[in-house]
Amino acid sequence: MIDVAKVFQPNHSATSTAMRIVVAVQVALALALWFVAPFQVLPTPPEVFKALGTLWMDQGLGQELITSFLMNLEALAWTVVISLGLCYATVMPFFRPIAAAVAKGRFLGLIGLTFVFTLIFGGGHNLKVSLLVFGMTVFFVTSMAAEIEAIPKSKFDHARTLRMSEWQVVWEVVVLGTLDRAIEVLRQNAAIGWMMLTMVEGISRAEGGVGAMLLNQNKHFHLAEVFAIQLIILVVGLAQDYGIGALKRLFCPYAELTLERK
Repeated sequence: MIDVAKVFQPNHSATSTAMRIVVAVQVALALALWFVAPFQVLPTPPEVFKALGTLWMDQGLGQELITSFLMNLEALAWTVVISLGLCYATVMPFFRPIAAAVAKGRFLGLIGLTFVFTLIFGGGHNLKVSLLVFGMTVFFVTSMAAEIEAIPKSKFDHARTLRMSEWQVVWEVVVLGTLDRAIEVLRQNAAIGWMMLTMVEGISRAEGGVGAMLLNQNKHFHLAEVFAIQLIILVVGLAQDYGIGALKRLFCPYAELTLERK
């Protein structure tokens, strides 16, 4: 028997079965509200799924999705290399102001930087990837630098008592010791690439992509097609999020044990 009252009480845990029921009810309510929405201009779920089928079969949505997904993965790889390299380098005082300056870049609008990035990286694919990398890196560095700064001093002292050199301390405590949090930061920031996709693919449409297709459909006010593309982006984004979470559980199983203890 599921105690329904518990899901409405603060600071109470719920069983997995109860949470599945809660999610199912909420999804059903959301679909019901969508069906009875008073805005007649909004497409209904059947219209969205019909548009999705048309886009997939007749307009190459699948190929455009692959193009965008591969570009997003490339930008994500560069983001990880640049961000983690810079954050780990903050163990040396020389690099701390640089990391702080990069983190402040999260307040900058990308539209104003497009010309500068075009001069540096050229147009087309390189421009889009560089914009995605910048948009993700500034937030990645902000979160990861905070994780490294929050490492207790006792962990460094413990490593030194084991007669480790300072570089060994960095590897064991900073790199390996924060691997689970690095993957979690990656997971949180990976979604930014999908949010920026429409903008960067709208700047350069030579390669296509779902962002360019979304802009084209929105320009002609094809709302069913717009909703269908947004839906497929959401599904792919959620799958990517789940995949990164699976990697975290695979490489850092101890992180789950730590959460259970808490």
